[in-house]
Amino acid sequence: MLILCIESSCDETAAAVVRDGRQVLSNVVASQVDVHARYGGVVPELASRKHVEALPVVIEQALAEAGVTLAGIDGFGVTRGPGLLGALLTGLSTAKALAWATGKPLVAVHHMEGHILAPLLEGELDFPFLALAVSGGHTHLYRVDGIGRYRILGQTLDDAAGEAYDKVAKLLGLGYPGGAVIDRLAGEGNPKAVAFPRPMLHKGGFDFSFSGIKTAVLQEVGPAPDPLPAARLNDLCASFQAAMVEVLTVKTLRAAEAEGLTRIVVAGGVACNRGLRKRFSELAATGRFTVHFPSPSLCGDNAAMLGVPADHYLRLGRVAGLDTEPLATWALDQC
Repeated sequence: MLILCIESSCDETAAAVVRDGRQVLSNVVASQVDVHARYGGVVPELASRKHVEALPVVIEQALAEAGVTLAGIDGFGVTRGPGLLGALLTGLSTAKALAWATGKPLVAVHHMEGHILAPLLEGELDFPFLALAVSGGHTHLYRVDGIGRYRILGQTLDDAAGEAYDKVAKLLGLGYPGGAVIDRLAGEGNPKAVAFPRPMLHKGGFDFSFSGIKTAVLQEVGPAPDPLPAARLNDLCASFQAAMVEVLTVKTLRAAEAEGLTRIVVAGGVACNRGLRKRFSELAATGRFTVHFPSPSLCGDNAAMLGVPADHYLRLGRVAGLDTEPLATWALDQC
């Protein structure tokens, strides 16, 4: 079964063709980073306009790379939410139009469901497992007992991890998006140079809070710092990243132990972070658990990841009507 998937929840316009929910035949992503960088963050109206421009292009390219036409597609998968409402509307409207024009079924997918199931596109993964979904807009811990069977164990109470990275990058004058830049500079610095706080590390159950780390960086450098010496900048990045990584890994392991789970999935855009991957790999080397990271191309927002749940739900006959509306907020355990 071939599914054409469409993703437009934020500032990436993506389309992919996935066979049987496991084999990626194409995965095309059009980035808007250059558009939003000048504003220091995503501008929702601009994102929506760019999706309208890019969707026909990425869909045509995805079909061409997969070597299929719309006639050969068995159904359509699309992100319904959560995300920017206008951005979601562009992708959902496009998918509904294609479904109506071809008479093929439509499946509406939760964005984070795609992220946490992305490892299934690259190999077998037994259920149940613990998923850390960590991105610019989300930081959640889920118990995953199967496709469509999720329970939220913890979540951020303020900034998402990726959001904290971008805000700190802005404070340090590193531009937008800044997560990858901080990760790179952290590799050149001393992670013990500044003792940044580890918010809620020893309380709050499995919930997270990252606004305090951001505030601590602001207090360390001041509201409008002069250009920092390279060594000082590297140390700040390394110390900030050490705090973030410790909170994410410690909370995740505690949740896994409490649930009796030995398999952990780390997914979402921040799962590309080298410091986070390195620390999880070091902890996994103890033999207490196994950790699964999607490849970097499947960590950021993309459409191929939607193919896993879309195929599953289509086979169950759980399809969406043409009156389906986008959802800016949407709990995964309620979808």
